[in-house]
Parts: sequence; structure tokens; C-alpha cells
Amino acid sequence: MGKGGVGKSSTVNSILGERAVSVSAFQSDIPRPVMVSRERSGFTLNIIDTPGIVEGGYVNDQALELIKRFLLNKTIDVLLYVDRLDSYRVDNLDRQIVKAITESFGKEIWRKGILVLTHAQLTPPDFLIYDDFFARRSEALLKVVESGARFNKREIPGHAVPAVLVENSSRCSKNDSDEKILPNGTAWIPNIVETITKVATNESQSILVDQKLIDGPNANERGKVFIPVILAFQVSYQTCFTFFLTYLYRCDK
Repeated sequence: MGKGGVGKSSTVNSILGERAVSVSAFQSDIPRPVMVSRERSGFTLNIIDTPGIVEGGYVNDQALELIKRFLLNKTIDVLLYVDRLDSYRVDNLDRQIVKAITESFGKEIWRKGILVLTHAQLTPPDFLIYDDFFARRSEALLKVVESGARFNKREIPGHAVPAVLVENSSRCSKNDSDEKILPNGTAWIPNIVETITKVATNESQSILVDQKLIDGPNANERGKVFIPVILAFQVSYQTCFTFFLTYLYRCDK
């Protein structure tokens, strides 16, 4: 899920270790949802890449309906909420997006959410330490999520949305093991894989997109929403984690 041009498709390709989704410098987004399926170690991994739907500073209801109907009878095990680390402001559009997601999928979607910040290979402004800048940027967005999802204060500590960093560029630095690393030394692909696995297998129930959810509580007043990059898992924790690491390392090397 994310605005156009924030790196949703590139992140899908990085996770899979292959060019599974077309990415073009002259086109900020795919025109329609795309599901990429891979089978390995006895289970199927489905990743759904979706176009950004913000037009003219607003969320597009028609695009949202397209995505929701594409997801009919599918289960959301992980939701990647994608934005850029190098976008320094949180504004009213971010609030509209989170509110629309919550109204469309229910606040429980955030219990399966991960905040993904792309374009992470940067030098922070104002002489800030890299990790401090990441903390400030993610905290600002997560406050919007907590408010828009309407979590009360007692719910927030037990259901904090994790945040991870991503750098999809081929210019990303690498360590001695040929892993892409961030300026703070973190090998980001294993890190996001581990976070995805933990969220996919946490105690919260996955979200089934059925006809009732698509119609909403009021079919005539549907909210506006960002469109998700959704990962659907059909596997236990250990099998999933082992598959991801094996798959990624083999593709990288």
C-alpha cells in the first residue's frame, strides 16, 4: 500500500530476489493489481502489488473499489504500508489515507501492518544521526496510524506497528556477505523478511476480504484509501522464515 512512485513494486522485486513486477522510470505505478505467486518448501507465497491511488491530492474511490474486488475471497496476512524515508513531512493527506484504510478494511488491518520506508540510503538533514532521523520519521507516521486506526491508549502498546527501512537501488552498499546494507550497517532484506514473518504469524487474525467487507457498513459512502502491497502467507512461522532466507540468498548470489 502506498502513494505512486514510493517504491512498492521495487520492494516486491527485492523481496523475491527477481524482477517479478515491471518497474519503469517513466511510469510511477502499475495500472492494476498484480499477484505474484511462488511455491517452495511446500507452501505458496502470494504477493499482491497494487497501484497508488492518490490523484490530485485525494484518494481515488474507483481505484479502491478495483483493488478491493481484486482481493475478494483472499486473505491479508501482512500489509506493507509504504512511504519514503526522505519525505520529511506528515500532512493531511496521510491522515486521509489512514482513515480511509481503516474505514475500508477495519482497524484490525493495522495489527497486520508494517511501515516500510524506502529510499533509505540517504544522509539525514540538519546533522541528525541516521537512526535518530529514522526514529523521528517513523514516529510521525505511526502517530497518524494510531490516530486514524482509532486505537485507544491501552491498545497501542500491545499492537505497535513495526517500521523497517528499504533501499531498492542497485547503488545500495553491500557488506562482505554481499548483502545490501543501510548507512547504519543493517542488512535490510533479512530484516524485512524477519519482520514480515513475525507479523504474519502474530496472534492477530488475518483479514478475509469477503463481500460484506467490500460493500462496507454503508455501500453508498465508501471511504477513500491507499492501495496495498499485500503479502498472503499460507505457512507456519518456521517454514516461512526458512523459505524466505533460503530463497533470497540464492537469488542474491
